[in-house]
Amino acid sequence: MIRRIFITGLAAIVPIVLTVYVVIALFNFADAILGKFINSYFYINFGYKIPGLGIIISLFIIFIAGFILKLSRMKIARALERLFLKLPVVNSIYFPIKKMFDFLFLERPVHFRGVVLIEYPRKGIYSIGFVTNSDLKKLNNSTGKNMISVFMPSSPSPLTGFTVVVPGEDVIFLDMTIEEAISFIVSGGMVGPGDKT
Repeated sequence: MIRRIFITGLAAIVPIVLTVYVVIALFNFADAILGKFINSYFYINFGYKIPGLGIIISLFIIFIAGFILKLSRMKIARALERLFLKLPVVNSIYFPIKKMFDFLFLERPVHFRGVVLIEYPRKGIYSIGFVTNSDLKKLNNSTGKNMISVFMPSSPSPLTGFTVVVPGEDVIFLDMTIEEAISFIVSGGMVGPGDKT
C-alpha cells in the first residue's frame, strides 16, 4: 500500500519537476546569451542585475525581425538565404537547420508532414517517422521505385535522429498529427494518440 502511494506520488511529481527544471534551464540559457553582456553593464554602472533581461531582449529582437521581414515580404530573408547557400561551410550548417525549422513550425502540404510507420530496424519491428520528401526524382529513376525520405526521430529528443529512404510501398501512413507523434516519441510510447492526461 505504502509502495503504491509512493509510486503514484512519484509519477505525479517527477514529470512536473523535470518540466520546471527544463524550462528554467532553457530560460537561463536564453537569458545568458544577451543577458550576461547587458547585465554586466548594469552591474558595473548601477550595482544590480536584472534577471530575465537577456530573454526579454532576445524575444524583442525576434519580434522586430519578424515585423521587418513581414513588411519587406521576406525579401531580406530570401536575400540572406541566397547568401548563406553560396558560402561553402555556412550552407552545410544553415540548410539542415532551415529545413528542420520549416518542418516543425511552418504549414506544409500533408504529404510533406505526414506521420508514417516503417518496418525498422528489422522485420517485425516498426518505428514512427516523419515524411520529409516524397519527390525524389533522381532516386526514383535510379531504383525504378517511388522512394520516400523519412526522418526517424530518437526518443526522448525528437529533434535528433537520422534519415532513411524507403520505397513508398513499404510506408504506412498514420492518422496521427505531428504533435501526437512527438508526444508519443518523447514519452517513450506512454502517451498514445488522443491521450491528453
